[in-house]
Amino acid sequence: MSRPRRPAALPLQDGVSASCAVVHGGPWPSALDFLAARLPVLHRDEWAKRFARGEVLDAQGAALAASAPCREGQRLFYYRRLEAEPAAPEAPRVLHHDDTLVVVDKPHFMPVTPGGRFIQRSLLVQLKRMLGLPDLAPLHRIDRETAGLVMLAVRPDVRAAYQALFRDRRIDKLYEAVAPDVPALATPRTHASRLQEDAERFFLSREVPGEPNSCSHVQRVAPVGSAGHALYQLRPITGQRHQLRLHMLAMGAPILGDTFYPTVLHGPHSEADDLMRPLQLLARELAFDDPLTGERRVFRSQRELVGASGAWPADADRAA
Repeated sequence: MSRPRRPAALPLQDGVSASCAVVHGGPWPSALDFLAARLPVLHRDEWAKRFARGEVLDAQGAALAASAPCREGQRLFYYRRLEAEPAAPEAPRVLHHDDTLVVVDKPHFMPVTPGGRFIQRSLLVQLKRMLGLPDLAPLHRIDRETAGLVMLAVRPDVRAAYQALFRDRRIDKLYEAVAPDVPALATPRTHASRLQEDAERFFLSREVPGEPNSCSHVQRVAPVGSAGHALYQLRPITGQRHQLRLHMLAMGAPILGDTFYPTVLHGPHSEADDLMRPLQLLARELAFDDPLTGERRVFRSQRELVGASGAWPADADRAA
């Protein structure tokens, strides 16, 4: 089921689309009671301040009072914002922009969509603000720590056709990674396994027994540097969370700079990002037949992994 479109009366604010909370459950004496209970990430007093500033709106864009009654199915709108966010290491690079698609070369440590401690610094909000495209929407996601290509739809009417490329596995995805050079690891090879979310730590996935739901092709390309590392090409057939990171780990070659696998060095909302030692994983290429025109389209990242040049210092080899 597709999400309802944002009402025209609710324009972007600093590149941020209005978020929607649909009233259910209750009964709720007031709009403030509902939001304070439904979205406790903000304290009740902070919600009260937002109502007082006119920052909670109805579908027509009119400010609601904190005491406004709630009815089942009513839609309340608000704009997510943070008082402070980490500084962006660099701006995203737009590689392609037409009336249907935007393709961007994302840097390490930038989330694709707003969440946690990143809103204005998220890729989507930056692009909406830079390009003036209120309906821009990502067609897929890559990890915040991963660099490389992200493809977004410009208009809602073309979104489903391009999303189907990913859903139906009709798009060729090529990644590059730098990891320990394991002589016993014969490539090319295919690794398939069953992945599921870790029951105790929501931000991790793990391999479990059972029918595989993930599959990756792995090819060792060449050794790099003098510290026993190699460059690998990875082609994910499926798109499970952290799939490439877990498959490389399972093959005995955990990707350099990985702060989750095999050991959690910090959580997903930590401010401990080491900009000099990013995850050595790059979304290098996307290739597909355009579902609207039939044209063969190939996009390639212009970034290079620091480890691929052999410049990865020995004391940074924490994941190996």
